[in-house]
Amino acid sequence: MTRTIDETPYSLPDDVARLFAEAIGTEHVHTDQAQRDEYRDPYWFQGDRTYDSSAVLYPASTEEVQAVVRIANEHGVPLWTSSQGRNNGYGGPSPRVRGTVLVSLRRMNRVLEIDHELAYVVVEPGVTWIDLHEELRRTGNDDLMISVPDLGWGSVVGNTLDSGVTYLPYGMDYQAPCGMEVVLADGTLLRTGMGAVPDSPSWHLYKRGLGPVLDPLFVQSNYGIVTRMGYWLHRRPAAYAPLFLTVPRKEQFGQAIDILRELRLDGVVRGVPVMQNTITLASHFPEVMGQMQAADAALSDEQIQQIADETGVGRWGMRTAVWGEPAVVEAHLELIRKAWGAIEGSRIDHERTYARDEWDEITDFVGKVQAGIPNLDMLEALPDDVGHIGFSPVVPLTGGKMTEVVDLLERITVEESGLNFVVGVCVISERSAMVVSGITFDTSDEEVCATAFRTVRSMVTQAAELGYGEYRAHIDFMDLAAEQYSFGDHAYRRFTEAVKDAVDPNGILAPGRHGIWPANRRQGEDR
Repeated sequence: MTRTIDETPYSLPDDVARLFAEAIGTEHVHTDQAQRDEYRDPYWFQGDRTYDSSAVLYPASTEEVQAVVRIANEHGVPLWTSSQGRNNGYGGPSPRVRGTVLVSLRRMNRVLEIDHELAYVVVEPGVTWIDLHEELRRTGNDDLMISVPDLGWGSVVGNTLDSGVTYLPYGMDYQAPCGMEVVLADGTLLRTGMGAVPDSPSWHLYKRGLGPVLDPLFVQSNYGIVTRMGYWLHRRPAAYAPLFLTVPRKEQFGQAIDILRELRLDGVVRGVPVMQNTITLASHFPEVMGQMQAADAALSDEQIQQIADETGVGRWGMRTAVWGEPAVVEAHLELIRKAWGAIEGSRIDHERTYARDEWDEITDFVGKVQAGIPNLDMLEALPDDVGHIGFSPVVPLTGGKMTEVVDLLERITVEESGLNFVVGVCVISERSAMVVSGITFDTSDEEVCATAFRTVRSMVTQAAELGYGEYRAHIDFMDLAAEQYSFGDHAYRRFTEAVKDAVDPNGILAPGRHGIWPANRRQGEDR
């Protein structure tokens, strides 16, 4: 049976808006359009109101979140939650169903616990990476390192719940989060793992518990609202060596991937290395390359090679690092030099190894991110009115498979959008990588925006023909991305929606998030 979804927009009644105001304060309920427009994806064409909200709520505590959810559950109000709302390029804080009430957790911005001895923190959803870093410094715990993403303005919790990538060793396969507190659709409170034992000192130390492991169920789902989370930290190492490795020619990409895989499997390269193509590398080296040309008409292969040669960044450049005792770092550096040297014409930039007490001397973007120093440096490389959307399949870490997928996505980008191909390969484990590819475009041009989204949808369907699926989807094509997970007549989707119907029978929490729809909006069922 073909299923259809009821996407009827929601309109918030005035009497229900007053109930929300009574629960969290009138000043924390924003219903006028100007205020709501501050909470949209800046990379969506602003003249298109498809994903508008009807209100934005700003609760300040778990208790206020519970109150909001209870009101919504009683009156059938759809809610869409974000932590900081910085999920730009994926829809930002915008909801899948027009008119949904947004719940922003920005006011829940407390670092609840710092445990120096066991190297972990507990944070609320409004805590940004920059906030956490500053709190560690303020409290004398700055010898602890956070595994951070490229931009430090987002939420630690929010980034985690969207499977956002971070780059230190705990970034591999999302090892850092541990133990969540979750408000369920009926307003009750759940603590996962060891947190289910009252006052457990092991809550944020052990990822499992007794019976099913629940933490992953709240990642990219719509089963609850996470109001606190544990996050593991690293101790600052005795030595830290940030590296930049080049791949001079396009045809050497597969060779580089195979070398990297072996270095990963041998434990020489840890963390989450990132390999980016020439155009994308402007985000790392604006002083050499100027602002990104990604939103311009596609350059020829010869033109891109010329830029790669003249700037010295190569057709591909990889950032990675080595952390540890000085003798170990030097030994691993030598192994990396020897292995990478097999790529003809390649280069390894290693300007300096930093000691534990030299962190304040790290000033460049690549060095900061891999040292756990959150920043906003990458924004300097992006021109005004330029946004991006992405398609990011997970691909086996072999040169042949990676080359096949990258070549496919580049061809689709150039042929269907006429724009430059932007891609970064995030090596999330020893065996796989996310090919974070996509379109960078002029957000003020409605036709260009439409072409960009149409092109990415084409990527979704054509990559699926090779067996690859999106790992994190924009709200505009969440359903299309979920549709590709079709094994067993969509057994995966039927299971996730069975869970949805059990824990949220009124379907109030983020309807449609990543293709998971509640029963009251499903017009036909998968069979």
